[in-house]
Amino acid sequence: MNIGLLGEKIGMTQILTSKGENIPVTAILVGSNTVTQVKTLEKDGYNALQLAWQECRSKILNKPQLGHLKKNQISPHKCLREIRNMTGYTVGDKLKAKEIFQNGQKIRATGISKGQGTEGVIKRYNYTLGNMGHGGGYPHRQIGSMAGGRGTGQRILKGKKMPGRMGNEKVTVSNLLIVKIVEHENKEIILVQGAIPGTKNRSLVKLWK
Repeated sequence: MNIGLLGEKIGMTQILTSKGENIPVTAILVGSNTVTQVKTLEKDGYNALQLAWQECRSKILNKPQLGHLKKNQISPHKCLREIRNMTGYTVGDKLKAKEIFQNGQKIRATGISKGQGTEGVIKRYNYTLGNMGHGGGYPHRQIGSMAGGRGTGQRILKGKKMPGRMGNEKVTVSNLLIVKIVEHENKEIILVQGAIPGTKNRSLVKLWK
């Protein structure tokens, strides 16, 4: 069974351990997550909970979103996300970080990575640079041979690594250690060791175990 929360990446910092070690951590702001919908295997084909996070003005949401929340008597929330195979809660329940996670526990984090725009194969796939001398013979950052290999014919094979859009993808990082859970102004901040995908103060992060 999965269980998790939604939060926002604040940024990175570092903390000192009792042994004097400097550990890089990512701070994730976790407010009160509210259960807005319970999906069951009999009715929907799978078990899941839909969580709402970050209250907002009603004018930000469209009519279907407002109607969905109003039906369950829940105030407008900006973000709605599902966590599969999460059970044991009912609509309207509020989830707290300290009720679900503990210090020293390993979790997974899912977020959207930073968008890098259109990039070449050197940056996108870590290709090696061409000969940088004057007699290199071809542009230094070119892809190289595209087709014409034995048995391939005069065509480019499917899946060929080429320049294109980089980043802005859903990324999940596993085995992240919770260093500390801090309470601040009725909100909770989870300090997770290491880096988490996404930009600070903008990225929605799903923490789960």
